[in-house]
Amino acid sequence: MGNVDTVLFLVIVATVVATFARRLRVPAPSLLVIAGVVVGVTPGVPAIVVTPDVVSLVVLPPLLFAAGEELPWRDLRAVWRPVTALAVGLVLVSAAAVGALAVAVTPLPLGMAFVLGAVLASTDPVAVAALARRLSLPPRVQALVQAESLFNDATSLLLFRVALSVAIAGGVVSWGHTAVEFAVLAGGGVAVGALIAGGAFLIRRRTEDPVLETVIALVTPYAAYVLAESIHASGVTAVVVTSVILGTQATRLTNARIRLQLSAVFQTVIFLLESVVFGLIGLQLPALFRGLAGTDIRWPLQALAIAATLMVVRVAWIFPLSAIRQRRQGAERSSWRVPAVVSWAGTRGVVPLAAALSIPLTTSSGAALPGRDLVVLLTTAVIVITLVVQGFTLAPLVRRAGIALAPDDVRQEHTTARLQLARAGLSHLDYLADAEAAPESVIKQLRTTWQNRVDRINEPMDGEPPAATYRQLRQDLLDVESAELDRLYHDGAISDTTRRQIQRSLDLEHTGLGETPEGR
Repeated sequence: MGNVDTVLFLVIVATVVATFARRLRVPAPSLLVIAGVVVGVTPGVPAIVVTPDVVSLVVLPPLLFAAGEELPWRDLRAVWRPVTALAVGLVLVSAAAVGALAVAVTPLPLGMAFVLGAVLASTDPVAVAALARRLSLPPRVQALVQAESLFNDATSLLLFRVALSVAIAGGVVSWGHTAVEFAVLAGGGVAVGALIAGGAFLIRRRTEDPVLETVIALVTPYAAYVLAESIHASGVTAVVVTSVILGTQATRLTNARIRLQLSAVFQTVIFLLESVVFGLIGLQLPALFRGLAGTDIRWPLQALAIAATLMVVRVAWIFPLSAIRQRRQGAERSSWRVPAVVSWAGTRGVVPLAAALSIPLTTSSGAALPGRDLVVLLTTAVIVITLVVQGFTLAPLVRRAGIALAPDDVRQEHTTARLQLARAGLSHLDYLADAEAAPESVIKQLRTTWQNRVDRINEPMDGEPPAATYRQLRQDLLDVESAELDRLYHDGAISDTTRRQIQRSLDLEHTGLGETPEGR
C-alpha cells in the first residue's frame, strides 16, 4: 500500500467511523484510533511507517491553528494563573514521574527513560480540542483545558531537548543554558507568532479575492511553524499565538461571504487531517510491535503503568490546587466536579507522537541509540490508551459531574443575544429617522422587517418556537426557488453563468438559516 493509497484509505475509513461516531455519540478520534489498530493487526496489511516530517510539518500546524482559533481571549485571560500552574508545574512533575517509573519497569537507559517522560509530559491540543468540541463545557473550563494543552508545549519541548542531549551525548545539564533555551523556545515562539499574525492581518485586510484569502489563511500556520523552527524556537507556540491573535480579529479581517468560505474549507481540511493522523496512530502501533518482536513482551503492561501514572499524577496535582483556589474564593466546601473533569481531560496525541518520531536514530558517536524504538512504541501505546480510556469516558464524567451547559440554557442565551441584536437594529433605524438620513419609505420597510424579527423571537406559536417555524418556511421557499432556477436553466431561458451566480446567492441565504444553537 503506497502513501497515497494509505491516505485515501484512511479518509474513507474516517468518513465511515465519523458517521458511526455521531450516531453512537462517541468521540471520533477515539473510534478512529481503535479502527486503525484493528486494520493494523489485520493479516495482509503492510507495515505503516510514519516519518517525523509528515506529523510535525504537514499535519500539526493547521490542526494547532484551528484549536487556537477556538480559544477565546476573554476566557483565556480569566484562567491564565491555573493554566500557568498546569503548563509548567504539572509538566515537570509528570515528566519526573514517568521517567522514574520507566527506570524502574522498563529496560530503558536512564537518559532515554527521561526522554520518554518529557515526550509524554504534556497534554495534546489536537486531541483535547477534538474531544472537547462535542462537550457543552462552561466557557472557563473549556478555556482552561484547551489553553493548558496549547501552552504547555514550550515546557515539555525544553525538557525533551535537555533529556535528549543527555541521552545522545551524555552531556551535563547547565541551568544557565537551560534558562536561555527556554527563553528562546517560549519567547521566540511568541515573537514569531505575533509577527506572522500581524503580517497576515495586514495582507488579509487588503485582500478581496476569496480564493487568495483562503490560500493565505491556509499558509499562515505553516509560515509560523517553519519560521519559528528555523530560529530554534517553538513552532507549536508560534502557531498557537498566531491563531489566538487572528481569532480575536476574525470579524475585522474579512467580510461575511469570505468567512463562510473559510469556515467550510477549514472544516474540511481539519476533518481530513484529523482522520489521517488519528488513524495513523492506530495503524502505527501494530507495526511498532512487530518491529520489537522478541525483545520485550512486557511493553503492554509498561504502557498501562505509564498511562495510569500520568492520570494519577494529574489528579494529585489538580485537586489540591483547585481546593486552594476555591478556599481563596470563599467556598466553604471544595467541589470535585470541575477538577475531576479537568483531570480527566489530559489525553495525549499528535504532539507527543511528533516528538517521539523526531528522536535521532544514533548517538553522537554514530552508534545506534539504545531504546529509541521502545520509546516510540510506548509513546504510541500510551496515546492510544488515553484516547480510548479518557476519550470514551470524558463525556459520561461531564454528565455525572453536572457541569455541562443545559440545552435550554444554550438556547436561552442564543435567543437573548438575537433579541438584543434586533433591538439594536431598531434603535439605529429610529436614529436614522430622527436625522432624516434615509428615505422614510425605506426606513418604514426595514422597521417592519426588524419588528417582525423581534416578534418571532418573543412570541411562541402553537407551542413551537416561532424562529424555528419561520426558518423552516424560509428554507422551503428557497428550495422552491432553487427548483425553479433549475427549470429555467434546463429550458434554456438562462445561461449556466447566471444559474451559478443565483444559486450561490440562494445557498448563502440557505446557510444563514441552517444552524441552530442546539444543533451545534
